[in-house]
Amino acid sequence: MSVQPQSRLLTKRRFLPYFLTQAFGAFNDNVYKNVLLILIAFAAPGTLPIDSDLIINLAAGLFILPFFLFSASAGVLADKYDKALIMRVVKMAEIVIMSLAAMAFVTESYMALLVLLFLMGSQSAFFGPAKYALLPQHLDKSELVSGNALVGTGTFLAILLGTLLAGFIANQPNAPVVAAISVISFAVIGYLSSRWIPEAKPSDPDKVFRWRPYRQTRHTLSIAHRDKTIFQCVLGISWFWFLGACYLTQFPNFAKLHLGGDAASVSFLLTLFSVGIAIGSLLCDRLSGHRIEPGIVPLGSLGITLFGADLMFASPDIVPATQSIVDFITNPELFRVFVSLTMLGVSGGIFIIPLYAVMQSRAKEEERAQIIAANNIWNAFFMVFSAITAIVFLSVIGGTIPQFFLFLSLLNLCVVVYIYTQVPDFFWRFMVWLISHTMYRVKHKDISNIPTEGGALIVCNHVSYMDALLLAGACPRPIRFLMDRDIYNLPFIRAFCKACKVIPIDATDRRSVLKAFTRVSGYLEQGDVVCVFPEGQLTYDGEIGPFMRGIDLIIKRSPVPVIPVALQGLWGSFFSREGGCALLKCPKRFWSRVNIVVGKPINAREASSDQLREEVLALRGDYK
Repeated sequence: MSVQPQSRLLTKRRFLPYFLTQAFGAFNDNVYKNVLLILIAFAAPGTLPIDSDLIINLAAGLFILPFFLFSASAGVLADKYDKALIMRVVKMAEIVIMSLAAMAFVTESYMALLVLLFLMGSQSAFFGPAKYALLPQHLDKSELVSGNALVGTGTFLAILLGTLLAGFIANQPNAPVVAAISVISFAVIGYLSSRWIPEAKPSDPDKVFRWRPYRQTRHTLSIAHRDKTIFQCVLGISWFWFLGACYLTQFPNFAKLHLGGDAASVSFLLTLFSVGIAIGSLLCDRLSGHRIEPGIVPLGSLGITLFGADLMFASPDIVPATQSIVDFITNPELFRVFVSLTMLGVSGGIFIIPLYAVMQSRAKEEERAQIIAANNIWNAFFMVFSAITAIVFLSVIGGTIPQFFLFLSLLNLCVVVYIYTQVPDFFWRFMVWLISHTMYRVKHKDISNIPTEGGALIVCNHVSYMDALLLAGACPRPIRFLMDRDIYNLPFIRAFCKACKVIPIDATDRRSVLKAFTRVSGYLEQGDVVCVFPEGQLTYDGEIGPFMRGIDLIIKRSPVPVIPVALQGLWGSFFSREGGCALLKCPKRFWSRVNIVVGKPINAREASSDQLREEVLALRGDYK
């Protein structure tokens, strides 16, 4: 059995210490925060200076507030200095904070614990930009999705385990002492693992840092807004945290009022949700073929809408009577709720991991940490807004929790439609992914021959109307296609062509041909990948026809690597012309096995249309 990319990363020093450091950080945050909240909720009368409900709400605000105050400054520092060094400094600060917290736990100084909770939020705010901006420096682009999937899995499992351990610690007779020992121990472990993180050199060491929180926050937010795709990724990630906060805060009352559960049942629901997100995070790596694939983001958003709505319809009309956690878990009336909740988490993991990877890969290296900081600011804002939304819907309007879940699903549908209209690439990449993973069984050979950067010209045989979609789904980089104007102008195809910036050409019009070739050369010179079907038309007999001589003109104009590619197995498929006009003659193969074979790059100065035709013929072989 082959070793999966995630397993390989966990054996590398450039990733494992980092993974352990961030996981123990999330774990310790949740142990400290939840032990504090439980001790406050069950504190003896007279031991608290103010009402416990007020303190609990104050605690939530104190943990989020630092992300508004310090994220922008943290982003600048992470771009200016070694990110691994920043992570070690932050983890050392955590040891100091947890040492003070240990004394506050033992002396039951709740106000001091609240102040220290603010400091914990502050160190998390400084940790975040360095944490996510470091990944692209230590991982190859092909490993970025795998790395983010593992980080997402580790983070949510750490949150789950930290929350469960907090409940266990709070139930101990000497809970303050156990909590004190625990938080210091986990902080020390996190610092020791950070010592092994390899250096991550500054992205912009000449950047000038000045302590101007308000001005720096405005500037940081503006940086994230410059690139439309990056900004929509930030909004998508923040929307995920909005939904997560909405669902998690309602679990206690949902379990109690609608499912007949107790405190242990709440932990079970949290486990299902968190494990679902972890599974989704790892699954998205497999679905995307271990590469950055924004096409699966709509798949995750669709799942969030469907399974979130089903939580309402699956909730029993009559609250079941359960005597124990075993009765709760084995109650057949609740199975559908459990499945929907788990799949909601799975969909969330599929949704968020590609967004992180796209954001990291598209960001300029010298601004990456600041974009992560802007993302953290937006995340905090959306989490605060989630609390306001819940209060308005449940308290002011008077809706029920299942109705609130349905409302969130409908709201999610509206939000993702907005995002996809702003960045159509997400939707069209989803269509490409869907077709290449449902109608065809696609295998790639030597896809790594396509350069990872710089201009490249792909020449490929033309067998079916799906050729462009299959090539777009196979190539790890976006491809611009040269396409016949008549096909380009078809109603549904035209929208796809515009989104993918296809180059239309009318072979009967010399001016159109010259204009198209000029655009091809321009895109190649600016570092894009362009694909040309040099036969000029869809094959009528499955054979590779003569290449148009215009391919020689493109090669001479643009001395970039030329990549011969052959499509195997599409002749006789549903969208080919085998037996007559595509789509009209039946039966045709619908579930086709397709091979995409990529040849070695050819120097443009040595290439010719005749040579390229022979290369494509050799790659295709006898397999049409």
